[in-house]
Amino acid sequence: MLGLAVGAPELVVSAPRAVGVRRPYAAVPATVRAWVEHELGSPVVGTAEQVGGMSPGCATRLTCADGTRAFVKAVGSELNPDTLGLFRREAAVLEHLGEHPLWARMRAAYDDGAWVALLIEDVEGRHPDFTDPAELAEVLTGTDRLSEVLRHRHVPTTVDLVDVAHVLGTWADSLDSLADAPDEVPVPRWLRTDPHGWAEVLREQARTPMPHLAHWDIRIDNMLRRPGGEVVFLDWGVTARGPAWVDPLLARLERVEEPWFDDSLATSPALAETGDEAVTAFLAGFASHMALRSLVAVDVNLPTLNDFRIRESRRMLEAVARRTGR
Repeated sequence: MLGLAVGAPELVVSAPRAVGVRRPYAAVPATVRAWVEHELGSPVVGTAEQVGGMSPGCATRLTCADGTRAFVKAVGSELNPDTLGLFRREAAVLEHLGEHPLWARMRAAYDDGAWVALLIEDVEGRHPDFTDPAELAEVLTGTDRLSEVLRHRHVPTTVDLVDVAHVLGTWADSLDSLADAPDEVPVPRWLRTDPHGWAEVLREQARTPMPHLAHWDIRIDNMLRRPGGEVVFLDWGVTARGPAWVDPLLARLERVEEPWFDDSLATSPALAETGDEAVTAFLAGFASHMALRSLVAVDVNLPTLNDFRIRESRRMLEAVARRTGR
């Protein structure tokens, strides 16, 4: 995940919701750094560390002696073993997706079993400003375009993509478990009985065909806006197979706490077809799952992740309350 660049004055300061604690490029093993310079064909003479996203590994913009620029992300098993799997999935997905202006091209990938690194095209740009109506419109248009492009891209079944149907089923189980969950789980009392039957709505959605690719991690820190306004989508570590409406919905979550969110659903054909009930069930299930995880998850070298879970769960539950008149 890219974020605000430290030491890169050409970038406009933005406000990613997800900000973790990363290892700087200089602390990455020498073998990985040697591989980077071999692939780029020139010594690295400048670095700009990124602070957005949750990975404990490095996320660094590089400048080489010959002027070559690139972006590198790298993580080791001692930092977080689960993140290696995300990086491996991203490398496989980008390899099969090929090139397109909607995403940054992968130049090379490294995997020695203990460390995984991706060398990616350096995108000139900044995070989009969701408070600017024109830039927000660009993001929503870009997300719709991404969904359409992904309908025609193929990633083989040998690549272990996230199964959105399974995720929705897990969220339904989370809603069911709220009735007997400890009082410490940060959800409102009225939600514990699932008064609108959202668990079954999620299971019904999970039973529908899901043939499409989805980015599945659309957030402000995973997008850059080129100087011409084009949006580039970054960080493909949780690429999924799912319905066409999930990415347009995730793009709108940046402002889920506002009535704008409700009004914006009609501007997406996929969301309009899916309907309000499915959207509200998605919010309730996602928020409930994060609230439950906030008490039991063990996050290795991810010190800010649990606060992020609680904060995002609260935002979505406020939207659920607004949408149901609670």
